[in-house]
Amino acid sequence: MMLFLIPTAAVLLAAILLVPVLKSGSTPKSRRRVIANAGVFLTAAVLLVTLSVGVSAAADPATATVAAAAAADNNAGLGYLAAALATGLSCLGAGIAIGSTAPAAIGAFSEDPKAFGKTLIFVVLGEGVALYGLLISILLINKL
Repeated sequence: MMLFLIPTAAVLLAAILLVPVLKSGSTPKSRRRVIANAGVFLTAAVLLVTLSVGVSAAADPATATVAAAAAADNNAGLGYLAAALATGLSCLGAGIAIGSTAPAAIGAFSEDPKAFGKTLIFVVLGEGVALYGLLISILLINKL
């Protein structure tokens, strides 16, 4: 039961933080963008939690019956799927982040060469998202 409380609290907190954004006097286009981003976040959170539950519930196939061994194989498959989703979605997010920050960083660097360090930080922050997803997938695979 505790496994679901922390992700549920994170999703509820994210939803509560979206209320002032949606109530403010923003344009309909920006509201659609916020709703689309929230939908992708909630979908990814639900998939990650539900697929990771199979990894934590895996049984030892050496001492289990045939049905429990088949369930453990299914849980291992869901664990690999969760690891693949963690890596894939984080790399997709990093690609979107870098795709928008890198051209701006190049433009700022071409105007002022002293701004190289400042602009590089924003590009590296986008790449950090992919590294965190890779780390989570490595931890999930090691648990299998």
